[in-house]
Amino acid sequence: HEHGDHIGCARDFALRQGTPIWMSHGTHLAIGEPWLEGLIRLACDNVALELGDMTLRPFTVPHDAREPLQLVCDDGARSVGILTDLGHVTGHVLGQLAKCHALLFECNHDSMLLAQSSYPPSLKRRVGGNHGHLSNAAAAAAMAQLAHVGLKTVVAAHLSAQNNRPDLARSALAAALHCEDSAILVADQAEGTGWLEV
Repeated sequence: HEHGDHIGCARDFALRQGTPIWMSHGTHLAIGEPWLEGLIRLACDNVALELGDMTLRPFTVPHDAREPLQLVCDDGARSVGILTDLGHVTGHVLGQLAKCHALLFECNHDSMLLAQSSYPPSLKRRVGGNHGHLSNAAAAAAMAQLAHVGLKTVVAAHLSAQNNRPDLARSALAAALHCEDSAILVADQAEGTGWLEV
């Protein structure tokens, strides 16, 4: 979507490398409908995209952007769900992520840390609102509904540097999945994670 921490330098990268960018029509409108030398590709909710042996399934999420999409990637044997930047988990989101073998899942903030943070009240309301970001507790509640025997890899992601800690996110998800805290991986904001086998 159009927020700077997501689209970032994608336009420059696309032009430099000649790499297409997939985005929703709403995102394209929100960034001013650039042509980018024909590198823009439009995606929409629940319409699969084929990329080599991989099927990519974008789906909409409730976030304060024009038409934000998240993604499930499937190679026919395994599926990975990617979910960041949403204020609450809908039935549609749960349906899209059901039966994924791996999940990269937003655990943006701890509600108490957010309440005590130096953020102005308006930003606290935005982050904690229905179109903001998931708290650890909300992520854990969703994870409890997504748990199944085939879910082998869970990565907590998009943690706020000020309003969360890896141990809090890890503990919340582990409790929901009835597993050891050490079974939950945490993506670093700058470095992500190493390569993971699903």
